[in-house]
Amino acid sequence: MALTAQTPFIPKALHLRPRIRDRTGFPPSISLMSSFDSLGIRAEILRALADLGFETPTPVQEKTIPHLLQGSGDMVALAQTGTGKTAAFGIPLLEQVDKDQKMVQALVLAPTRELCVQIAKDLEHFAKYLPGIKVVPVYGGANIREQMRGIQRGANVVVATPGRLIDLLERGAVALDQVRVAVLDEADEMLNMGFQEDITTILDRTPAEKRTWLFSATMGHEVRRIAGNYMHDAEEVSVGGGNKANEAITHQYTVVMARDRYLALRRFVDADPEMFAIVFCRTKQDTQELAEHLTRDGYNADAIHGDLSQQQRDRVMARYRAKNLQLLIATDVAARGIDVSNVSHVVHFDLPGETESYTHRSGRTGRAGKTGISLSIIGSRDLFKIRSLERQLKVRFSYVRVPDGTEIMERQLLALVDRIKNVEVDEAAIGGLMSAVALDLAGLDREELIRRVISLEFQRFLKPYKGARDLNVDLARKDHNPRERKEKTEFGRTPAGPMRSMFINLGTKDGFDKGKMLGYLCGITGLTGQHFGRILLKDMYSFIDIDANFFDEAMGHFKAANYKGRKVRVDEGSGGGATGARDFKADKKRFNKARYQ
Repeated sequence: MALTAQTPFIPKALHLRPRIRDRTGFPPSISLMSSFDSLGIRAEILRALADLGFETPTPVQEKTIPHLLQGSGDMVALAQTGTGKTAAFGIPLLEQVDKDQKMVQALVLAPTRELCVQIAKDLEHFAKYLPGIKVVPVYGGANIREQMRGIQRGANVVVATPGRLIDLLERGAVALDQVRVAVLDEADEMLNMGFQEDITTILDRTPAEKRTWLFSATMGHEVRRIAGNYMHDAEEVSVGGGNKANEAITHQYTVVMARDRYLALRRFVDADPEMFAIVFCRTKQDTQELAEHLTRDGYNADAIHGDLSQQQRDRVMARYRAKNLQLLIATDVAARGIDVSNVSHVVHFDLPGETESYTHRSGRTGRAGKTGISLSIIGSRDLFKIRSLERQLKVRFSYVRVPDGTEIMERQLLALVDRIKNVEVDEAAIGGLMSAVALDLAGLDREELIRRVISLEFQRFLKPYKGARDLNVDLARKDHNPRERKEKTEFGRTPAGPMRSMFINLGTKDGFDKGKMLGYLCGITGLTGQHFGRILLKDMYSFIDIDANFFDEAMGHFKAANYKGRKVRVDEGSGGGATGARDFKADKKRFNKARYQ
């Protein structure tokens, strides 16, 4: 049965094989293995993994690859971001492909174009010594005709975002009737972004006898529904459990006044010269503004968000991967698929609205066996969110104070000394200058020379931090009221507030149901499902509740929007939300008039 937004949900249990566990905690058929050689992988792929420097499989790879290689059924795998899921499904997927058959035999669905591109690149690396296997990524924001030509040249594997794949299906540019394996990667995020109906449409176009592998960080209600409808006798593998945090990540929080969050961020960056971080903001506008502020203040920072073209996004990511950027400022959606090694910190400049989003954000660090820090910069009013995350993720958040000026100068000084000790001296480059330099510095003894070198670095931070005030909120103060009204942030934006209602001249007669409308709204505005409330569909128009904090931004994205050749018109409703009190007769009259203008 196909799952649509109008299908009433009847609880349906996942058909999971019973698993008897031994003392290691793994099923008897899965044992802890020390290398990829033990997993039954073909020699050509092992050779490619060796070239990539892969030596020891991660837990999710150990627990999934043998079953996916040897079995013939479906699988649900729960594992956090950054645990090696792409290799876990990518290696077995490639072994299912017959390079001599020039048709789409494997399909991977991913929520964002960044993740889509990253998966495709990884599969190409794994298939380095498997000539003839062609992997084609298809995603929005790129030339669709180039993608169509790539498929027509004989794609064996298609990695796609749901929206672009639906577009290709409607054009008749791709056939999925020969798909042997379908993979849903980051399934929870795809559903959170409103792709439920698209996923249903796509899976309905694939053979019923295919194998379906679902990989997700969490196992929410909607994920279980997809699994229950499209998977049979599925093997379940769980690494760390749903909603459980990566143990390689240290979770920290600091409490400041809302207006001081930007200053606090700068102090943490200054106090750790080796920081290589992703900073998360709530909206595209906040992301861009924060990056611009940091750049003006001398930091190597840039933003990635939905308003950038694919070329701009690629340019920003190339700089970040090359470590020419210290700070990447991102929204939740834009950061999906960022697979950059050695990210030391994830900074939550704005806390996300959902636990799953926090899990996905934090998963950008602590990857591939390395450790990382997830730091939340919050106001006292958000303390309850930290406690809620602690309960749901079953982790302890450590309170840290914003460093003061003395601490920052000390850490910068020690970092300078460390750089001097470890610098590689290029004798050939500086040899000709040494005599002149030695002559100019001949009047300085060793101790005086050290003092002067240190003073140069010290002066850089002395002015901004000399006499700098303490930014930390004293939570022990008796007169402190955590319920007091939060002040505006550095960029003049207020915290999440009530809902505001938007009219749109699209409704059920345009083929929309709630799921499709949510997906359309997310695609146009770049927001996620958590920013939208009630959706009230009429035949020729609809009312949508939008978080008031993002309402104006969302409205702005519709200025040049059209749907199937017809201009999309939007307006603000007269009530507080789609279910609030409003003059429906006046709204309908005004909206019908706007529809045909």
